[in-house]
Amino acid sequence: MGCCNSAVIPASVDKVWSAIRDFHDLSWSANVVQKVDVVGDAGGLEVGAKRILNDAFSETLLGLDDEGRKIRYSIDDGPGAVSPDNVSGYIGQVEVFPITENDTSLVLWTSGWSVGGEGTKEFCDPIYQGLLGDLKAHFS
Repeated sequence: MGCCNSAVIPASVDKVWSAIRDFHDLSWSANVVQKVDVVGDAGGLEVGAKRILNDAFSETLLGLDDEGRKIRYSIDDGPGAVSPDNVSGYIGQVEVFPITENDTSLVLWTSGWSVGGEGTKEFCDPIYQGLLGDLKAHFS
């Protein structure tokens, strides 16, 4: 079980990747992410970087692949459907692919978990759709 959301972004793959690759910088998300608290000393481009989003979601950067334009992260704690009481092994992934027509990009945001997850997809899909909508608006 997991989530899968995508959007075509009206910008080149390099511009989109540059905007999203820093785990600590979600300035492109004007409507979904109001606050990012950096936890620890690791920078936003370092595996192991930690953040808390909107005082609610505790996340850790597991992988940053500039060549493949891919970010992997875990949700370690959060409200309701993504709390440790409901789900474990939650891994999210964001990938950016070039679309040669009109020099645009496809952003694919997926996630999965190993145990539990009652209501997790229904909780997370609207958040990812909102994030992708913000990213699209950022480049429009």
